[in-house]
Amino acid sequence: MTEETVMQLGVNALQTMIYLAGPILVVAMAVGIVISILQAITQINEQTLTFVPKIVAVIITLVVMAPWMLKIMQEYAISIFGGAGEMIH
Repeated sequence: MTEETVMQLGVNALQTMIYLAGPILVVAMAVGIVISILQAITQINEQTLTFVPKIVAVIITLVVMAPWMLKIMQEYAISIFGGAGEMIH
């Protein structure tokens, strides 16, 4: 296995991780910002007010995005296991 192959595997792993985690993190961040703005406007500083909506939003995002995420994971696994013979020299 050459250095180029190892680097390409690392890049592919990082890209897949970003594809999978990105939408969830963006939704959690957006909900957090909206709740923070609402807290600043109303001056209500309740910790559960930020936690519960974020959890609900992340769960909804996971349910909605699950088929797409599974497809991405399957494609990555197929590329890794399918090319395993070519990686070993």
